[in-house]
Amino acid sequence: MQNNSGDINTGTMTPPKIETRTIEVTSSDITLPVYMAMPAGNGPFGAVVVLQEIFGVNGHIRDITERIARAGYIALAPALYHRQAPGFETGYTPEDIQVGRQCKVQTKADELLSDIQATIDYAKTLPQVKAGGVGCIGFCFGGHVAYLAATLQDTSAIASFYGAGIPDTAFGPGPVALDRTPQITGTLHCFFGTEDASIPATAVEQIRSTLQQAKIDYKIFEYEGAGHGFFCDRRGSYNSDAAADAWEKVKALFAEKIGG
Repeated sequence: MQNNSGDINTGTMTPPKIETRTIEVTSSDITLPVYMAMPAGNGPFGAVVVLQEIFGVNGHIRDITERIARAGYIALAPALYHRQAPGFETGYTPEDIQVGRQCKVQTKADELLSDIQATIDYAKTLPQVKAGGVGCIGFCFGGHVAYLAATLQDTSAIASFYGAGIPDTAFGPGPVALDRTPQITGTLHCFFGTEDASIPATAVEQIRSTLQQAKIDYKIFEYEGAGHGFFCDRRGSYNSDAAADAWEKVKALFAEKIGG
């Protein structure tokens, strides 16, 4: 159960009321579905864009979107695979992972950024959304994309969870995400597990060094013993202690930079 801060508890408090629906936004050449959750009331509320794992806007990503809404934000999760596989969502079997990765390698950074910007532009039209920058949070594939999204002028608070390939992988033509670091204008927090087989310690150090050199406002949090996907309670790699601590840090970031 959630309390009014969006935390899990064991009490009997009624969860804050939220509204959910799927809306559509126009992004360059397509109409993109976006899962949206928003607190009841007139606001104003900060807006947060939620970026999916390779598994699509599935139950876990919808849960996170709703959790962010219960914490006092309007949360929007664009379907980043809509060009490759409309309506795609899947689970966590080895077969699911293979299909999700096939979609990932077909994505392009310019299209991903267009989709995120279109989602932000839609959020800004909502009367309940407060003026100013927006937040962004992403996991796995979405953690990498969140690093890209940090280069958008509208993103002022970015939480990137275990984004693999940031130093050495590009989505389509163009530079790798790490080479875009000097374009970051907001505050970036990165979350990694020390036992993540997909992200070696050398990659984390490359990211840290590059952020320092570019004088970006950033923090990197590393969780001992945590593996890839440690925030997802539907995966075997879920680490409740790391997830709880990371959630507190995300809430503090969003509260400071975009308000609740």
